[in-house]
Amino acid sequence: MDQEQKKYWLALNTISGLGVNGLKALIEVFGVPRRIFSASFSELCAVPGIGKTIARRILRFDDWGGQDKALAYYEKEKISLLSWQDGLYPPMLSQIYDPPALLYAKGTLQEHEKCIAVVGSRVASTYGVFVTERLCRELAIQDITVVSGMARGIDSAAHRGALAGKGRTIAVLGSGLDTIYPSENLSLSHRILEHGALMSEYPVNTPPQPRHFPARNRIISGISLGVVVVEAGEKSGSLITAKFALEQNREVFAIPGAIDAPGSKGTHKLLKEGAKLVETVDDILDEISSHLDQINDSRSMSSNRPDGVQKQRPTACGDPELQGDEMTLWRQLRNAPKEVDELIALTGWPCQRLQSILTMLEMKGYIQKMPGSKYKMKE
Repeated sequence: MDQEQKKYWLALNTISGLGVNGLKALIEVFGVPRRIFSASFSELCAVPGIGKTIARRILRFDDWGGQDKALAYYEKEKISLLSWQDGLYPPMLSQIYDPPALLYAKGTLQEHEKCIAVVGSRVASTYGVFVTERLCRELAIQDITVVSGMARGIDSAAHRGALAGKGRTIAVLGSGLDTIYPSENLSLSHRILEHGALMSEYPVNTPPQPRHFPARNRIISGISLGVVVVEAGEKSGSLITAKFALEQNREVFAIPGAIDAPGSKGTHKLLKEGAKLVETVDDILDEISSHLDQINDSRSMSSNRPDGVQKQRPTACGDPELQGDEMTLWRQLRNAPKEVDELIALTGWPCQRLQSILTMLEMKGYIQKMPGSKYKMKE
């Protein structure tokens, strides 16, 4: 989308009451947004779904200086504007009942991205945070992008888990991208931008308002193959996301908790209603496997080159092309499988550093995890 197109899209997005269906009808008739503002009153009223009130609002719009100023800001802050016609607009999102006419995104988006949403209570238990971080780390290792809302509690743990797995994560905000809420997640938002994206349907200078969060939940589920609810009270906003997921024909998963814990009320209700119970990441992968195959086929058709660095495995001819700590650790596994504690003793590294390097080697296909926290060279 060039700068001129962006200006007209921004203008249309500010017109109250237009909505995505009305905008789609206008685009179908006039082709590009610029021609909409050149149309006559009678031409606008002739478009299905566009009445006299909306037509007058379009004709009266004159804040072009404001749109130029906004565009300059978006360009400076590297914020992308995506209409449903853009290749990076999430294709699954465009298929829901009321997709955003315009998305604001910062960071990196990918075509044919495989996404799973992980949401839950803002008042999370230690168990909930632990399970969420572990699950999302494992999803990231499997090349699944973790989507959440960057709220306190489970949402934040979901993003952290994906980052710990050296994977991608997307945060959908209930405010403009210039407002990080809660403010304590500012540092987390910077890490997300390095390995994923922040996304919103709201322009800058839009504060976080209570009504925005239920609305943004339809986007969280809309861009995802399924929604995992970790902890949720009986009136949790996470249940709204699960409801959207069902309406959008997405998979719904839930993680069980203690029967007397308040945070288990919502998840256990979902399980009673037919949500898939999750104990390990395989419970999710097995359920979405057919969808993953379709996405992989789409990736293959859209590009003849691999995404990212090719995985290179060791061969009989010698050592793999690894350097530094990765080579040091790989050589420790050359002769026999070893447990994590044994590797800590051999390398002298802290557990967190060791686990990070093990994860990278596993993702690159050089090693594989065995039962009992053992690792071995991949054959």
